[in-house]
Amino acid sequence: MAKRKLKEHHIQREWCKGCGICVAFCPKNVLEMDSSDKAVAVRLEDCIACEMCALRCPDLAIRVVVEKC
Repeated sequence: MAKRKLKEHHIQREWCKGCGICVAFCPKNVLEMDSSDKAVAVRLEDCIACEMCALRCPDLAIRVVVEKC
């Protein structure tokens, strides 16, 4: 199975309520909460495109786009 490669990591800030679930489930600590208590991707180079953040977000505020192989 080919390794997935991140193309885009999009966070809809208007939808984010700042619960921090995405931060807690990210295995590579890519996400953090900013000063407005909104999720932000701070280490995109570490993202393995597992989509745990998008799958766990109760507000559907995160979308992970991977490159097609």
